[in-house]
Amino acid sequence: MAESLVAADLRGLSRESLNSKVGELKEELFTLRFAAATGQLESHGRLREVRKDIARIYTVLQERNLGIVAEPEIDAEAESTTTKKA
Repeated sequence: MAESLVAADLRGLSRESLNSKVGELKEELFTLRFAAATGQLESHGRLREVRKDIARIYTVLQERNLGIVAEPEIDAEAESTTTKKA
């Protein structure tokens, strides 16, 4: 992930995709921190960017938990069709 995430784009994603994206970013953050500790990191700005991306995702998830922002319409339709099949 070379570019920063935008909260408006994140709001259109499902909870599952947001959680998987957080996992990917946490793995990247770990490798960046490890590279920084060993002196192999060239771009220290990426550390800050990844931390902020993780915070953006957590903010979007918390907005949904508190009911500030509704779930995307796509997810509601997908859940209803999945429920009917089961």
